[in-house]
Formats: sequence, structure tokens, C-alpha cells
Amino acid sequence: MTTNRARFTARILAAALAAAMALGCGFTAIADEEPVKIGIIQLVQHVALDASCEGFLDALADSGYIDGENIAVDFQNGQGDQSNLATIADRFVGDDVDLILAIATPAALAVAGKTTDIPILATAITDFVEARLVESNELPGTNVSGTTDWPSIETQIDLVKTLAPEAKTIGVLYNSGEVNSVIQAQAAKAAIEALGLEYVEVTVTSSNEVLQAAESIMKQADAIYLPTDNVMASSMPIIYGVSVEAKKPVICGESGMVSQGGLATIGINYYNLGYQTGEMAIRLLQNPELKISETPIESQNQYDYSINATVAAEIGLTIPEELLPYTFEME
Repeated sequence: MTTNRARFTARILAAALAAAMALGCGFTAIADEEPVKIGIIQLVQHVALDASCEGFLDALADSGYIDGENIAVDFQNGQGDQSNLATIADRFVGDDVDLILAIATPAALAVAGKTTDIPILATAITDFVEARLVESNELPGTNVSGTTDWPSIETQIDLVKTLAPEAKTIGVLYNSGEVNSVIQAQAAKAAIEALGLEYVEVTVTSSNEVLQAAESIMKQADAIYLPTDNVMASSMPIIYGVSVEAKKPVICGESGMVSQGGLATIGINYYNLGYQTGEMAIRLLQNPELKISETPIESQNQYDYSINATVAAEIGLTIPEELLPYTFEME
């Protein structure tokens, strides 16, 4: 019986040959093999995760891996529901896909719990080790690797002070059910207290609780920090409305949240993060001898400012002159 690894090797060699032909690398024939099957499981639809998926697919396409030609992509959105994620994971295992892209920690946990054989590349994961997806970032030791979206939290908290220098109490709002959010909240607490400021937090367990939680934390804090939390990202229109009414600045963990009503961030670009994950997939496709268990977790080291001038005006905040080049008007 052909093993998954042998079948994967045969398919990726065929895909590599097809990609080389597409790029004009001189190959004249390819093996008559099925396209490599790639399953994409995304936790929920919001700007950051959508951008990660787009970047991943663009990286593949730029190297000649085209959906419907030499690869077959099956994209599934879990709609933020754990049972949906489990069903999608079962589907990918049942379909015997060759590679899985998992976008966000709950999605990665869902598929990692279903297979130890199929290679899984994950992105938009804050801490692979803490989530128990890998043994270490340097040597995963499992069938999972990928890219971390660990933000520069200390720099983001410094941005709170830059934009709201009179703030004495910083509130953190997050979903206590997301491992990545809990880790970031702990780091934010340390950064806030290191600046001699008071830390308060309000947590939710679902999007249904966001409105009440946002109203609560606006009353307790002078400024609010949101980590790269999927529930918060999906609920930005609600948080935006509450923050404008309260005239309180909201600093976010990533730019997609700012574009939907947050005030500002200095963070990673999720499209670039997805693209980087796609480059990892390409290396696996083109080098069958590479083991995902020995492929280190990668990260971004370039951070971008993003400041919502519309929100600043609505809450009556003046943007420092040196940050004006990073502003935009919300659509």
C-alpha cells in the first residue's frame, strides 16, 4: 500500500515540475499525477485572517502553483464554531489531503487533534508551544510548523502612552477562551504595570458578550488595548461604536482591527505573514526530503504603524505630528 508520505512525494514532484514549466524552467514533460491537495481551514472571516489566506495563495501562485492546475485547494471557514472546525478537520483527513493550512490557533488545534500524519502549516498563531502544537519553535517535533503573529506588545502599549499621555488606567478586553489572547493579555499586563500604570481587564467567552464587556471596560479605563483576538476582530464594529460614544482610544494588536474602527496599532502585516507561510509550503513542495517536524517556526520582524484619523477625530484625539504619515481615513 502506498504510504501518505510516498503519495505526497509523488504529487509534489509532479507539482514542482508543473510549476517549473509555468515559470519557463526548461522541463518538457511531467508525470501524470493528481494535483497536490491542500486543505485550508480558517477559524472565522475577518480582515487579518482573510489577508493571511490571500498571502499564502499568492505566494504559491507566484511560484507557479495554481489552484485547478497543479494544486487543488479546498478552503473551509469554521465561522468561529468549534464543531464546524472539527467537522472540517474530519473532512480533510477523510479526503486524505496532502497539506493543511490552518489559520488561527483554534483551527490549528482542531486539525492537529485529528492527524499526526498530514503536514500542517499554521499561521496567525501567537505561541505554538503554549498552544501545545509543537515541542519547541526551533524543532517542532510534530506534524505542525508555520508562522507566529506574536506582536510587539511592549511597543503597542508604548503607543497607548504616545496617543493618550494622560491615561492612567489601561483596560484589556479579550476572549478568555483563546490561548493566544490569554498569553497576550499577560504580556500586556506586565508592560502596562512596568510603565507605572493601572491594569484592568474584562473578558468574554463569545461574541454575544462583547457589547456589554466593551461598555464595562470603557467605564473602568482611560484607554483600551485589544490583543490579536479573533472574537474582538470579528466584533470591531460593536467596539468602534462603544468607544466613539465613550470618547476612549482603542489600541489594537493588528491593522485589520484598526481599519474597522480601532484607533491605532503598530503591528505585523498579516498578508506578509501568510505569504511567508506560503513560502514555507513551497519549500516543502519542492524538497520532499524536508521534514515538517524539523522545520522551525518563523516570525516577522517588520512592524507597521496604522492610525485611523476618522476615529481620532470622532473621539477628539490629536495625532502627534510625527505619526501623521501613518494615518488614513476610514471608509
